[in-house]
This record gives sequence, structure tokens and C-alpha cells, in this order.
Amino acid sequence: MTLKEAIVLRHSVRKYLDKPIEAPAREAMNRLAAECNAESGLHIQIIYDDSTCFPALLAHFGMFRNAKNYIALVGKSSVPDLSGICGYYGQRLVLAAQQQGLNTCWIGGSYKKKKTAAEIAADEELICIIALGYGETQGSPRRSKPMEALCNVADADMPAWFRHGVMAAQLAPTAMNQQKFYITLEGDTVTVTETKKNAMSAIDRGIVRYQFEAGSGHRCF
Repeated sequence: MTLKEAIVLRHSVRKYLDKPIEAPAREAMNRLAAECNAESGLHIQIIYDDSTCFPALLAHFGMFRNAKNYIALVGKSSVPDLSGICGYYGQRLVLAAQQQGLNTCWIGGSYKKKKTAAEIAADEELICIIALGYGETQGSPRRSKPMEALCNVADADMPAWFRHGVMAAQLAPTAMNQQKFYITLEGDTVTVTETKKNAMSAIDRGIVRYQFEAGSGHRCF
């Protein structure tokens, strides 16, 4: 599966098979997590076979099943835009998971942070987690806003690479699927901004940034 195929095929999944993640997939995900940490300075950890932080999810949503693995997005509290950076590298791991035959779900706040098995130093913060496993289904697509509502470039003036990036951004997961972001092209520079601030908006911005880059092959800020 190519990265662009993973963008199209990846959907949020909350119900998983009662099946351990196989060794080759673990190795690939662990290797990528280490690469992301080396590149970003984050302290991302992948926790396997541990469900202690998920009971709150079951109580709150009533729809998570067999959630036993997760990616913990951790970084130093002093890092500027820590949430945005976690969103960027988290989505990189999400798409890699899809390529490994795994399914995922971003989880913002309805879980027991103190019961995660992640190592969190005194100067670090757990931003959010991403559920990981073999889904009972592959999930289903959600409605996206039209392209003209998400960027500042008219359809007739849109370079092909920018169009591919915006199309990928349309498929990016965001909180409650609200897509509160806007993509601006000025010269050759692409910028993603939040159109509404909330607890997840910076994370969403990071997710969209990576998704745009994966779809377009161009850097995004």
C-alpha cells in the first residue's frame, strides 16, 4: 500500500479484533516511532497489550471494543506548539499503521491519562493517544467540506500538486470531523491555520499539515 492509498483507505475505527499485533508490524511501527522521536525531540511511545486506560472510553462513548494498544504522544511541556508537533508526527504514524494493515482512532481526552503505561517525565506532557489494532471493519468515510471552503486558491488557478495536497487534507481526521482549518498558498509557501480554537485544534492543524505534505510532496507550515 502506498502512502497516498493509505490516505484514502484510512478511517477511524473503535472496535478491534481480540488479536495481538504481529511482530513485523510492531517492529515497523517501533522503528518509525524512534525515527519520529529522533527527528522531532518528542517522546512518542507505542504501548502494546495494555487496556488499563480505556475503561473511561467505554463509559463515555460505549463503542470501543478490544482496545489494547495505543500510541502515546508525549513531549516536553516547554516545546512551542507541542500539540501541533504531536499531531504532525502522530498522523505520520497513523498512515504507517494503515500501511501495516492496522487501524487507528485519535483520542483526545476521554481516557484515563494517569493509567497509561507511557513514561512521562516531570517536564513532559501526554498530549493525546491513538488507539491501534486490527479493526473489526475498516471504518467508513465521512463527509468532507468542499475544496473551496478549505483553501484560498480558486479551482481554475490551482496547481496540480496543491490540489493533491488539499484533497489529502480533506480526508484528514479532525475533532468531530469539523475541519476547522484553512490552507493558504502564497507564492510557493503553504500554511495551515486554525479557523476556530479549541482543545484539539492545534493537534488537528498538525494532522492536516502532515496529510497535505503526504498528498502533495510539498512542505507545509
